[in-house]
Amino acid sequence: MTELVVTTETDEDVLADAARVGNKFARQEVLRRAGFRVPEFFCLSAAAFDEALDALRPELPPLPADDAGREAVEAWCAAARAALTASSLPAELAERVGKEFAALAGPDGLVAVRACVVPVTGPDTPAGDGPEGEAVGEDSAVDPFAGMSDSFLYIDEDGLADAVVRCWASAFNPQAVRYRILRGLDPLRARVAVGVQRMVLGTRSFVAFTRDPRDGSPRRVVAAAYGIGEGVVQERADIDHFFHDPATGEVSARTVHKRWSMGLPEGVASGAPVLLPVAEELADLPVLDDEQVRAVGELAARVEEFFGVPQDIEGALTEDGVVHLLQARPMVLVPPAPAPTTDAADVTGGVTGADPAGDGPARVYWGNHNITESFPGVSGALTFSQSREFYRRSFADLYRRMGVPDSWVRDNAHRLARMVGYLEGQVYYRLEDWHALHGQMPMFELVRRGWEQAMGITGPARGERRWAAPAVARALPRLAWRSVLHPWQVKSFLRWWDQQMAEAETVGDSPEELIAFYRRLWERAGERWGVTLVNSFIALVVLGAGSTLLRRWTGEGPQVLVGLMGGGRENRSLEAVRAAMSLAELVASIPELRSAVLEDRSDPEQLWQQIVSGRHGVAVADAARGYVARYGDRALHDLKLEEATPRQRPWTVLALIRPLVRQGATVAANRADEQAAARRARERLREVCPNPAQRAVLLGVTSLARDLARIREDTRFCRTQLFGLSRDVMWKLGAELARAGVLDDRLDVADLTVEEVIGAFDGTGTVTDLRALVGLRRGQRERWAKNPQRPALLGTTAGPPLARTLPQAVAVGAVGAAGDDVLRGIGSSGGVVRGRAKVVLDPSTDPDLAAGRILVARETDPGWLFLMMSATGMVVERGTLLSHTAITGRLLGIPTVVAVPGATTGIPDGAWIEIDGTAGTVRLLPPSEQPAEPATDTATTTDTAKAVNTATTTDTAKAVTTDKGETI
Repeated sequence: MTELVVTTETDEDVLADAARVGNKFARQEVLRRAGFRVPEFFCLSAAAFDEALDALRPELPPLPADDAGREAVEAWCAAARAALTASSLPAELAERVGKEFAALAGPDGLVAVRACVVPVTGPDTPAGDGPEGEAVGEDSAVDPFAGMSDSFLYIDEDGLADAVVRCWASAFNPQAVRYRILRGLDPLRARVAVGVQRMVLGTRSFVAFTRDPRDGSPRRVVAAAYGIGEGVVQERADIDHFFHDPATGEVSARTVHKRWSMGLPEGVASGAPVLLPVAEELADLPVLDDEQVRAVGELAARVEEFFGVPQDIEGALTEDGVVHLLQARPMVLVPPAPAPTTDAADVTGGVTGADPAGDGPARVYWGNHNITESFPGVSGALTFSQSREFYRRSFADLYRRMGVPDSWVRDNAHRLARMVGYLEGQVYYRLEDWHALHGQMPMFELVRRGWEQAMGITGPARGERRWAAPAVARALPRLAWRSVLHPWQVKSFLRWWDQQMAEAETVGDSPEELIAFYRRLWERAGERWGVTLVNSFIALVVLGAGSTLLRRWTGEGPQVLVGLMGGGRENRSLEAVRAAMSLAELVASIPELRSAVLEDRSDPEQLWQQIVSGRHGVAVADAARGYVARYGDRALHDLKLEEATPRQRPWTVLALIRPLVRQGATVAANRADEQAAARRARERLREVCPNPAQRAVLLGVTSLARDLARIREDTRFCRTQLFGLSRDVMWKLGAELARAGVLDDRLDVADLTVEEVIGAFDGTGTVTDLRALVGLRRGQRERWAKNPQRPALLGTTAGPPLARTLPQAVAVGAVGAAGDDVLRGIGSSGGVVRGRAKVVLDPSTDPDLAAGRILVARETDPGWLFLMMSATGMVVERGTLLSHTAITGRLLGIPTVVAVPGATTGIPDGAWIEIDGTAGTVRLLPPSEQPAEPATDTATTTDTAKAVNTATTTDTAKAVTTDKGETI
């Protein structure tokens, strides 16, 4: 008969027998008998598991031989797991379990169903070294074995039988099998007991150590979160840390803003716990007060005294404030050495030692700090090819205008052609070429600092300063003369541009006419667009001078000057905004139309047709058509040619004006606000600069800066229109290719370059099967789009092809609060290690990719063990000193840092980092500290960093940055 153990007087001895119910449940029973508040439970002993597995053996393949390899062992275990999962409880056992459930929890009660690996005894089994001579098994003194088997919470009577068989099946979970191989244990001899315990509906939960796990000092450490304990042990809730000194009674805390807890959603009777939002009024309060921390610490100390060794306990506080003890296990303060087996060596990989001295490989630095707003995320081939053409032509014109010899510009055409790069779909500046090209402008050293700030360039990515006073002195007259001519040249440019826009309206739709217009447009733009960049250069000089004077005279930063730049003549970008406001005012004045726009019940395309057809009046129809005609190229991401604008889809204007209608925005109010801000800025200047002469100089500087800012916005709008005309041409050519059957859809041109689109018509193309090329690139772009964005500033190894070096790109610049290249967390497993980061967001990643790397993740659970065993160190965004990650790090003896905010976004995949598991720091290594590597390193970047724009742009830089994509 299957052994079912319940908490009766006759069964107490059996419940305390770890060989039958496992260390976890045996320890709970002795704690219950000693008077600790442990929720009631009953067990299905390991004998029940044995019977279930024996019944399935005819369906399983033969047991592997003793000398079978790891693959054969894992295959048998996978078959056993699948068979157990698909099985059901025998009828007699199911009936008995049902009766015990009713006695324990009642008809509507809930239970927690947990598995525990039972120690396997025998001549080949390592002996335990705990106070009770425990053998190796889950929650033993010699090895926590934590998290290798499954638990199921909030289980009702209907779900009980299924939860039991799933606990049985977890004996052969892949991570458990690998772990036993690592520890030199036989995975085929695994046995599992199952505990069924009354579910404690905790409102707050904790895990506590009686010793600081980092150094073994007698300081009690408590990690707590709202909701149930799974949020703490699985590192999914937001966790506060508390430190209790038993000698003084002092409590200190490290709290966080708490957004998430774990529990059962309101109104749901049973099921798996989920993340739940923390109430706003609790988000910044400590989860536990000082007295509760002391109470938890004293409870842990009593458990330690009872068992005689340092303890790691889990518990919960119910709504009435009562503390319940849910689990206790011995702490593992010193990681045990793994068994010296071939399989273990295969799994763990090597440990990276100290770097050899040296400057490291030469680097190519890339940055997208001020281009990502123009080309965010992954861009198609069409967008990149057009942006590359823009930078090549416009900056060549800038250098000629700024006095760089034509011969030098021609000789450096290769640098102009690669000013921007295409890094797995993201557009980046290649900074070495920007430095080389800009460095030829004699006046560049005057603005280098502001330019680098605007570009987000820091650390080793900065260029070499080439200050030469004589050269600057010789160039000053040229700059002064160019500044005098600049307003006239800008007016000339704007007149020319308006002529181009007028000419565009007369161009026919035949491919020949479209291509001819496109070629003329870009040839002419290449001869004139440099004036818009000269404007940015002069603005940098003016704002730099003004900021210097302001700081010298008042001690204030440049924010005062930036505030004074409001007001003045309206620019074209502001005209577009106010045109939208004006249209919104008209819509708001017509009740029926206002309701239709706000309620968004109508088909937007149909509603737009009603508006422009005059159904709601001539005034709003004219305003709507006029807005699209004048400002239809302005939209979010309007430089990305794969993105539609109101020019192609005019009804999207309704989404643009909807918030303006709802807010009741008016042009008059907007102008009044602008003037009020300008007045406040002038008042602030009077406060900080009482000297009227100095104030007059500063007002003169800001007046000039305001004019330059207006020019910037005017030409910025022209750039939007330039790309808008290009989009219109390319989409029309795409429609022709689709009609001819060469492409499936006009938007397929997004995955072709400009020259490939044009070449399909004029005979200069080199690919005839454009459909296949589009399919290849689209698949590639979609794969790239699933990856997080790379950091704003990174370095790749110079020399080899970029496809080879990009996976090992190194982040550069500020990523943490501790220093320019340092992130801070909680050190949870001591030691220092250097190595390449492996950023992983999915535990199904091939463990081989983490071999010899430092694992970087948001959080981990037992499913990550394959990767963790391969890693030389671990960094996670969540977690506690008591979490699975921390425990496993100490168990495996690898440095580990948990609770590192932004780790997966601030540390690029493949970056060289150093982690200190005692201090809790993660440092990005500069090139000079990175070791030389063999050329065969082909680690793959699968989950690169998401974050961009980590470097800070000062207000001065913001004021003179032309759309974060046209900064000189």
